[in-house]
Amino acid sequence: MHPHANALTRLLGIEIPIIQAPTGSIANPELAAAVSNAGGLGSLGLTWMAEEDAVAAVRQLRSLTSKPFMVNFALAFPPRALPAILAERVPIVSLSWGLDAAAIREVRNSGALCLVQTGSARGAEAALEAGAHAVILQGIEAGGHVQSSRPLRMLLAQTAASLPNALLIAAGGIATGADIRKALNRGAGAAMLGTRFVATQESGAHQDYKKQLLGARANDTALTICFSRGWPQAPHRVLRNRTLEEWEAAGFPPEGSRPGEGDVVAHTANGLPIFRYEDTAPRSGMIGAVDEMALYSGTGVGRIRSLPSAADLVGDLWEEATRNDDGYQAADAI
Repeated sequence: MHPHANALTRLLGIEIPIIQAPTGSIANPELAAAVSNAGGLGSLGLTWMAEEDAVAAVRQLRSLTSKPFMVNFALAFPPRALPAILAERVPIVSLSWGLDAAAIREVRNSGALCLVQTGSARGAEAALEAGAHAVILQGIEAGGHVQSSRPLRMLLAQTAASLPNALLIAAGGIATGADIRKALNRGAGAAMLGTRFVATQESGAHQDYKKQLLGARANDTALTICFSRGWPQAPHRVLRNRTLEEWEAAGFPPEGSRPGEGDVVAHTANGLPIFRYEDTAPRSGMIGAVDEMALYSGTGVGRIRSLPSAADLVGDLWEEATRNDDGYQAADAI
């Protein structure tokens, strides 16, 4: 086991306390396998997949790695593929956007570890009481859909103080090894990174989306409900673009009155239309004005300036996190 093993990494069976966030369809089996093979924890988002597609993705991932991996279901939607996925004996399941004690029991009864994502110390306590093995604390800095109203630094401090024995994973705005070190200093057992892994060679993101991330700064992100088609009233952090700017300029009109609402801005590789304000992220193979789609990004984007392989990224992040290691006593805020 890695010399920096802790209770959480031992539970998860990983060597390095770096977790790749399950960023929907962007997190493909190739990306997840690369992260797991490098010693971290790769993951897949299966919420919107048909059962047969979810099973196929898990089997493909299993063919690429023998290491632990994680799958995620956002409980804002029915987890229809969950029973079939548990039958595949997946090792780790994360549940977000909801607290469902029955689902947690179902995961545990299958023999899998269950992680629950929350945005508050009270939510963390409730998740642990319901049977979660560990809690993912998502700060407001996160990209994608954000179930938090607190900065990660505050959230970690509150939760570590109220639940001193809890196994905590920090998420939101983390992009560098220094960020990881600060999260570990503040009581996390691991850090989860989303946007940073979107900007890798293996991720399923469209190349134009990746280029946008490489050129963006933290203040280019916005927490909004603009891209609500498909997931209404769920706050999300994205890069500012034409769609967002024109909606804001029009005074934040509701659905049915938004500028360009009927526009088809892009098409999938199979030719299916993607409408303005959809919650879909630009994927490889899509054509059209993908820069007007939902460009999910956390505030750590300003510290992302390269497009490495996922394996190199895991190694580089951990080397930076442990450089001049003093037992994780750095005083900086996240």
